[in-house]
Amino acid sequence: MRIAFIGTGVMGAPMAGHLASAGHQVTVYNRTRAKAEATGLTVADTPAAAAAGADAVITCVGNDDDLAAVTLGPDGAFAAMGDDAVFIDHTTVSANIARRLAATRPLSVDAPVSGGQAGAEKGQLSIMCGASEAAFDRARPVMEAYAARIVHVGAPGAGQQAKMVNQICIAGVLQGLSEALRFAQASELDLDKVFEAISGGAAQSWQMVNRWPTMARDEFDFGFAVDWMRKDLGLALDEAKRNGAVLPVAALVDQFYAEVQKMGGGRQDTSALMRRLPR
Repeated sequence: MRIAFIGTGVMGAPMAGHLASAGHQVTVYNRTRAKAEATGLTVADTPAAAAAGADAVITCVGNDDDLAAVTLGPDGAFAAMGDDAVFIDHTTVSANIARRLAATRPLSVDAPVSGGQAGAEKGQLSIMCGASEAAFDRARPVMEAYAARIVHVGAPGAGQQAKMVNQICIAGVLQGLSEALRFAQASELDLDKVFEAISGGAAQSWQMVNRWPTMARDEFDFGFAVDWMRKDLGLALDEAKRNGAVLPVAALVDQFYAEVQKMGGGRQDTSALMRRLPR
Protein backbone atom coordinates (compact mmCIF):
# COMPACT_ATOMS: atom_id res chain seq x y z
CA MET A 1 0.00 0.00 0.00
CA ARG A 2 0.96 3.64 -0.36
CA ILE A 3 1.05 5.02 3.17
CA ALA A 4 1.63 8.51 4.57
CA PHE A 5 2.96 8.63 8.13
CA ILE A 6 2.73 12.02 9.84
CA GLY A 7 4.69 12.40 13.08
CA THR A 8 8.01 10.56 13.30
CA GLY A 9 8.91 10.95 16.97
CA VAL A 10 9.94 8.20 19.38
CA MET A 11 6.75 6.26 18.60
CA GLY A 12 6.04 7.19 15.00
CA ALA A 13 9.50 6.60 13.56
CA PRO A 14 9.72 2.90 14.45
CA MET A 15 6.10 2.35 13.43
CA ALA A 16 6.81 3.86 10.01
CA GLY A 17 9.88 1.65 9.79
CA HIS A 18 7.82 -1.49 10.42
CA LEU A 19 5.43 -0.47 7.65
CA ALA A 20 8.32 -0.08 5.23
CA SER A 21 9.77 -3.44 6.32
CA ALA A 22 6.38 -5.01 5.61
CA GLY A 23 6.71 -3.88 2.00
CA HIS A 24 4.56 -0.75 2.00
CA GLN A 25 5.57 2.45 0.19
CA VAL A 26 5.89 4.95 3.05
CA THR A 27 6.17 8.71 2.81
CA VAL A 28 6.75 10.59 6.05
CA TYR A 29 6.23 14.11 7.34
CA ASN A 30 7.37 15.66 10.59
CA ARG A 31 7.25 19.25 11.78
CA THR A 32 10.98 18.97 12.52
CA ARG A 33 12.23 17.80 9.14
CA ALA A 34 15.42 16.27 10.52
CA LYS A 35 13.38 13.70 12.43
CA ALA A 36 11.60 12.69 9.24
CA GLU A 37 14.88 12.44 7.34
CA ALA A 38 16.34 10.26 10.09
CA THR A 39 13.86 7.50 9.18
CA GLY A 40 15.56 7.01 5.81
CA LEU A 41 12.15 7.08 4.12
CA THR A 42 10.75 9.44 1.50
CA VAL A 43 10.09 12.83 3.12
CA ALA A 44 7.25 15.20 2.18
CA ASP A 45 7.24 18.96 2.78
CA THR A 46 3.67 19.11 4.13
CA PRO A 47 1.05 16.72 5.50
CA ALA A 48 -0.97 17.30 2.34
CA ALA A 49 1.98 16.36 0.12
CA ALA A 50 2.50 13.17 2.12
CA ALA A 51 -1.18 12.25 1.89
CA ALA A 52 -1.65 12.85 -1.82
CA GLY A 53 -2.34 9.52 -3.52
CA ALA A 54 -2.02 7.51 -0.29
CA ASP A 55 -4.18 4.48 0.46
CA ALA A 56 -3.78 5.12 4.20
CA VAL A 57 -2.77 8.18 6.20
CA ILE A 58 -1.47 7.67 9.74
CA THR A 59 -0.83 10.34 12.37
CA CYS A 60 1.10 10.15 15.63
CA VAL A 61 1.58 13.71 16.88
CA GLY A 62 1.31 15.57 20.21
CA ASN A 63 -2.15 16.82 21.15
CA ASP A 64 -5.54 17.97 19.83
CA ASP A 65 -4.16 21.16 18.30
CA ASP A 66 -1.32 19.33 16.56
CA LEU A 67 -3.74 16.76 15.18
CA ALA A 68 -6.14 19.42 13.91
CA ALA A 69 -3.24 21.24 12.22
CA VAL A 70 -1.96 18.21 10.29
CA THR A 71 -5.43 17.05 9.24
CA LEU A 72 -7.66 20.12 8.88
CA GLY A 73 -5.09 22.92 8.52
CA PRO A 74 -4.26 24.78 5.28
CA ASP A 75 -1.67 22.14 4.35
CA GLY A 76 -3.49 19.36 6.17
CA ALA A 77 -3.81 15.79 4.99
CA PHE A 78 -7.61 15.66 4.66
CA ALA A 79 -7.77 18.04 1.71
CA ALA A 80 -5.38 15.85 -0.26
CA MET A 81 -6.81 12.42 0.63
CA GLY A 82 -8.90 10.40 -1.78
CA ASP A 83 -12.41 9.40 -0.72
CA ASP A 84 -11.42 5.74 -0.33
CA ALA A 85 -8.27 6.38 1.74
CA VAL A 86 -8.40 5.34 5.38
CA PHE A 87 -7.24 7.65 8.17
CA ILE A 88 -5.66 6.18 11.32
CA ASP A 89 -4.73 8.34 14.30
CA HIS A 90 -2.38 6.94 16.94
CA THR A 91 -2.16 10.17 18.95
CA THR A 92 -3.63 10.19 22.46
CA VAL A 93 -6.15 13.03 22.21
CA SER A 94 -9.67 13.90 23.33
CA ALA A 95 -12.63 11.80 22.29
CA ASN A 96 -14.19 15.02 20.97
CA ILE A 97 -11.61 15.57 18.24
CA ALA A 98 -11.72 11.88 17.33
CA ARG A 99 -15.46 12.19 16.74
CA ARG A 100 -14.99 15.45 14.86
CA LEU A 101 -12.49 13.89 12.46
CA ALA A 102 -14.69 10.83 11.93
CA ALA A 103 -17.62 13.09 11.10
CA THR A 104 -15.44 14.77 8.47
CA ARG A 105 -14.01 11.52 7.09
CA PRO A 106 -16.11 8.41 7.80
CA LEU A 107 -13.14 6.12 7.04
CA SER A 108 -11.36 7.28 10.20
CA VAL A 109 -10.05 5.27 13.14
CA ASP A 110 -9.02 6.72 16.49
CA ALA A 111 -6.37 4.20 17.50
CA PRO A 112 -4.29 5.22 20.53
CA VAL A 113 -1.62 2.74 21.53
CA SER A 114 -0.17 1.18 24.66
CA GLY A 115 3.25 -0.37 24.99
CA GLY A 116 5.50 2.67 24.91
CA GLN A 117 8.65 3.21 22.92
CA ALA A 118 9.80 -0.37 23.46
CA GLY A 119 6.51 -1.69 22.09
CA ALA A 120 6.79 0.53 19.03
CA GLU A 121 10.37 -0.55 18.36
CA LYS A 122 9.52 -4.24 18.72
CA GLY A 123 6.29 -3.94 16.70
CA GLN A 124 4.34 -5.24 19.69
CA LEU A 125 1.92 -2.42 20.47
CA SER A 126 -1.59 -2.86 21.83
CA ILE A 127 -4.06 -0.72 19.90
CA MET A 128 -7.57 0.24 21.01
CA CYS A 129 -9.77 1.44 18.16
CA GLY A 130 -12.86 3.59 17.80
CA ALA A 131 -14.40 3.43 14.32
CA SER A 132 -17.15 2.13 12.11
CA GLU A 133 -16.83 -1.51 11.09
CA ALA A 134 -15.90 -0.45 7.56
CA ALA A 135 -13.14 1.88 8.71
CA PHE A 136 -11.74 -0.67 11.16
CA ASP A 137 -11.69 -3.41 8.52
CA ARG A 138 -9.70 -1.14 6.21
CA ALA A 139 -7.25 -0.09 8.93
CA ARG A 140 -6.51 -3.40 10.60
CA PRO A 141 -4.20 -4.87 7.92
CA VAL A 142 -2.11 -1.68 8.06
CA MET A 143 -1.76 -1.71 11.85
CA GLU A 144 -0.77 -5.37 11.93
CA ALA A 145 2.74 -4.31 10.85
CA TYR A 146 3.49 -2.93 14.34
CA ALA A 147 0.86 -4.38 16.69
CA ALA A 148 0.58 -7.45 18.88
CA ARG A 149 -3.06 -6.74 19.77
CA ILE A 150 -5.71 -4.75 17.91
CA VAL A 151 -9.17 -4.39 19.48
CA HIS A 152 -12.19 -2.64 17.97
CA VAL A 153 -13.64 -1.11 21.14
CA GLY A 154 -16.59 0.74 19.66
CA ALA A 155 -17.74 3.78 17.70
CA PRO A 156 -15.57 6.83 16.92
CA GLY A 157 -14.12 8.22 20.15
CA ALA A 158 -14.25 4.88 21.96
CA GLY A 159 -10.59 4.19 21.25
CA GLN A 160 -9.59 7.40 23.00
CA GLN A 161 -11.89 6.62 25.93
CA ALA A 162 -10.30 3.17 26.25
CA LYS A 163 -6.86 4.79 26.33
CA MET A 164 -8.10 6.98 29.19
CA VAL A 165 -9.11 3.80 31.04
CA ASN A 166 -5.60 2.48 30.43
CA GLN A 167 -3.94 5.57 31.87
CA ILE A 168 -6.24 5.68 34.90
CA CYS A 169 -5.22 2.09 35.67
CA ILE A 170 -1.51 2.81 35.27
CA ALA A 171 -1.61 5.89 37.51
CA GLY A 172 -3.24 4.00 40.36
CA VAL A 173 -0.90 1.02 40.06
CA LEU A 174 2.23 3.20 40.05
CA GLN A 175 1.14 5.10 43.15
CA GLY A 176 0.58 1.83 44.99
CA LEU A 177 3.90 0.47 43.76
CA SER A 178 5.71 3.62 44.86
CA GLU A 179 4.25 3.45 48.35
CA ALA A 180 5.00 -0.29 48.61
CA LEU A 181 8.65 0.21 47.65
CA ARG A 182 9.13 3.02 50.14
CA PHE A 183 7.49 0.87 52.83
CA ALA A 184 9.84 -2.00 52.04
CA GLN A 185 12.84 0.33 52.20
CA ALA A 186 11.69 1.80 55.52
CA SER A 187 11.37 -1.77 56.83
CA GLU A 188 14.96 -2.45 55.69
CA LEU A 189 13.82 -5.46 53.67
CA ASP A 190 15.84 -7.06 50.88
CA LEU A 191 14.05 -5.56 47.86
CA ASP A 192 15.05 -8.40 45.54
CA LYS A 193 13.63 -10.97 47.95
CA VAL A 194 10.41 -8.98 48.37
CA PHE A 195 10.04 -8.79 44.60
CA GLU A 196 10.62 -12.55 44.32
CA ALA A 197 8.01 -13.19 46.98
CA ILE A 198 5.21 -10.97 45.70
CA SER A 199 5.68 -10.74 41.93
CA GLY A 200 4.18 -14.18 41.36
CA GLY A 201 1.00 -13.51 43.32
CA ALA A 202 -2.00 -11.22 43.29
CA ALA A 203 0.13 -8.05 43.56
CA GLN A 204 1.89 -8.77 40.28
CA SER A 205 1.52 -6.27 37.43
CA TRP A 206 3.40 -5.17 34.32
CA GLN A 207 4.59 -2.13 36.23
CA MET A 208 5.91 -4.27 39.08
CA VAL A 209 7.75 -6.70 36.81
CA ASN A 210 9.28 -3.98 34.64
CA ARG A 211 9.74 -1.09 37.07
CA TRP A 212 10.30 -2.44 40.60
CA PRO A 213 14.04 -3.05 39.96
CA THR A 214 14.59 0.33 38.27
CA MET A 215 12.57 2.23 40.87
CA ALA A 216 14.59 0.52 43.61
CA ARG A 217 17.74 1.93 41.97
CA ASP A 218 16.22 5.42 41.55
CA GLU A 219 16.42 5.09 37.76
CA PHE A 220 13.64 6.86 35.89
CA ASP A 221 14.65 7.02 32.23
CA PHE A 222 12.46 4.34 30.71
CA GLY A 223 10.11 5.78 28.14
CA PHE A 224 6.71 7.34 28.80
CA ALA A 225 7.29 10.71 30.46
CA VAL A 226 5.53 12.35 33.38
CA ASP A 227 4.64 15.33 31.16
CA TRP A 228 2.80 13.00 28.78
CA MET A 229 1.01 11.22 31.60
CA ARG A 230 -0.25 14.53 32.95
CA LYS A 231 -1.62 15.36 29.50
CA ASP A 232 -3.37 11.99 29.35
CA LEU A 233 -4.81 12.20 32.85
CA GLY A 234 -6.06 15.67 32.01
CA LEU A 235 -7.95 14.21 29.05
CA ALA A 236 -9.45 11.54 31.30
CA LEU A 237 -10.50 14.04 33.97
CA ASP A 238 -12.08 16.29 31.34
CA GLU A 239 -13.97 13.36 29.84
CA ALA A 240 -15.15 12.36 33.32
CA LYS A 241 -16.73 15.77 33.73
CA ARG A 242 -18.68 15.07 30.55
CA ASN A 243 -19.79 11.51 31.33
CA GLY A 244 -20.26 11.89 35.10
CA ALA A 245 -17.58 9.39 36.20
CA VAL A 246 -15.90 10.05 39.55
CA LEU A 247 -12.10 9.70 39.51
CA PRO A 248 -10.76 10.67 42.96
CA VAL A 249 -7.59 8.55 42.77
CA ALA A 250 -6.73 9.65 39.24
CA ALA A 251 -7.22 13.30 40.25
CA LEU A 252 -4.99 12.84 43.29
CA VAL A 253 -2.22 11.07 41.37
CA ASP A 254 -2.39 13.78 38.71
CA GLN A 255 -1.51 16.30 41.43
CA PHE A 256 1.28 14.04 42.66
CA TYR A 257 2.69 14.08 39.12
CA ALA A 258 2.48 17.88 39.19
CA GLU A 259 4.77 17.76 42.24
CA VAL A 260 7.22 15.57 40.32
CA GLN A 261 7.21 18.12 37.50
CA LYS A 262 8.08 20.87 40.00
CA MET A 263 10.98 18.69 41.17
CA GLY A 264 12.32 18.71 37.60
CA GLY A 265 11.03 15.26 36.71
CA GLY A 266 8.74 16.12 33.81
CA ARG A 267 10.81 14.20 31.29
CA GLN A 268 11.44 11.24 33.58
CA ASP A 269 9.26 8.17 33.17
CA THR A 270 6.02 7.72 35.06
CA SER A 271 7.60 5.60 37.79
CA ALA A 272 9.32 8.80 39.00
CA LEU A 273 6.11 9.22 40.99
CA MET A 274 7.97 7.69 43.94
CA ARG A 275 10.44 10.61 44.04
CA ARG A 276 7.94 12.69 45.99
CA LEU A 277 7.82 10.09 48.80
CA PRO A 278 10.58 10.53 51.45
CA ARG A 279 12.84 7.62 52.21
